[in-house]
Amino acid sequence: MTRAEHAVADAHRREWAVVLAATVRVTRDLDLAEECVQEAYADALVSWTRDGVPARPGAWLTTAARHNALDSLRRAKTLRTKLHLLVEPATAETELPADPVVADDRLRLIFLCCHPALSAEAQVALTLRLVCGVPTPDIARAFLVPEATMAARITRAKKKIAAARIPFRLPAPATLPSRLDTVLTAIHLLFTTGHTAPSGAALADDDLAGRALALARVLRELMPGEREVAGLLALLLANHARRAGRSTTDGRLLRLAEQDRSRWDRGAIAEAHELVVVALRGGGPGRFAIQAAIAALHADAPRYEDTDWPQILELYDALGKVWSSPVVALNRAVAVAMVDGPAAALAEVESLEGDPRLSGYRYLPAVKADLLRRLGRDADAAAAYERALGLTANDAERGFLAGRLAELS
Repeated sequence: MTRAEHAVADAHRREWAVVLAATVRVTRDLDLAEECVQEAYADALVSWTRDGVPARPGAWLTTAARHNALDSLRRAKTLRTKLHLLVEPATAETELPADPVVADDRLRLIFLCCHPALSAEAQVALTLRLVCGVPTPDIARAFLVPEATMAARITRAKKKIAAARIPFRLPAPATLPSRLDTVLTAIHLLFTTGHTAPSGAALADDDLAGRALALARVLRELMPGEREVAGLLALLLANHARRAGRSTTDGRLLRLAEQDRSRWDRGAIAEAHELVVVALRGGGPGRFAIQAAIAALHADAPRYEDTDWPQILELYDALGKVWSSPVVALNRAVAVAMVDGPAAALAEVESLEGDPRLSGYRYLPAVKADLLRRLGRDADAAAAYERALGLTANDAERGFLAGRLAELS
C-alpha cells in the first residue's frame, strides 16, 4: 500500500463522519452528501498520490466534499433556492448546549439517523452506514440479511428523512430519552463490528471500536443521569480492555481461556466496574447494564478457572427477561455448558437451530461444534465446524475454525 493509499484509508476510518456531517449541512440530502464525500475520497487518492498527503487530511476532504456538493447543486440549477441552507439557522444552534464535546457532529448524525420516524432496524443500519462508513455487505452480515435487502432498507430510510425534512441537529433535551435505546443499539453494533470484524484479514478493527467507545463517552457527557448510557460505556470498556490479548502477534485468535490477562487494560476494567455499579443502582437494570455486569465478571476473574459462571448464568437469565433475543439464548447456552455440562447446553443450542433469525449466524454452528467436540462426537463436531466455516468471512476466525477441524481430523 502506498503512502497516499494508507492516508486515504486512515482518513476514511477517522474522518468519514465529520466530512459527511459537514457536507449534509450544505446539501440537506443524505444521498447527495454521501455521493459527494465518496467522490472527495476518490479525488484524494489521485491528488495525494500526485502532490503528497496534506497536513490536515480531514480539512482537505471536507473542503473537497463541500465543493462537490455546491457543484452538484449548480448543475441541478437549484443553487439559488439552496443558498439559505449554506448557513446554519440561528434556531438550530440555540437548541444545542454550549459544551463543544456535546455538539459533536458525529452525535448529531447519529440522532438524525435514529429519528423515530424510521424503523428501529433502519435507524441502526443507517447509523452504521453514514456515521461510520461501514460497507453495506458488512451491515447485512451483522443483521443476518441478504445484502440487497439491507441496501434497499438503507435507501428507503434516507428517502424518508428527505421527505420528512428531518433537521440536522440534536433533538431537544426532553425528547432525547425517547430515542436513546436505538442510539445505544447503534453505538453497540458499531463497537461489535470493530471488536470482531465481519470480514477481512484482522480479527478486529480497533479504530472502529475506539470510535464507538468515543461516541459512548460523548453520550455519557450528554446524558449523565441515564443508567443505560453508563451500562453501554461499561460494556464497551470491559470488552475493549481485552483487545491486546485476543490474538497472537501473527494474528491467530486466542480463546478466552488462552489469553494472557496481564495484557488486559486494568484501568479500563476498573472504570467499567465503577460504571456497572452506577448502571445497576436504583431499580431494575436494562439490557446494557446487565451485559456490562457479565463482561465485568469475565474481566475481573484473575484466571479463566476463577470465572463465576453460576452468577453469569443468573445474569443471562435476567437479561433474557428484559431482552428476548436468540443471540442472548445462545450466549446463555455457553454459560449453561460451564455450569451444567455440555449435554445440557447442546439441547438448548439445538432448540435454537429452527429460529430463522439465526439461520446465517456463524456462532451458532461454532458453539454447537465445540459442545459436540467436548462430548466426544467428533464426526458431528466436524460437520458443525464446516458449517461455521461456510458462514465466516473473517480470516482470523476462519483460521481458528480450520485449526479446530484439523484437530478432529
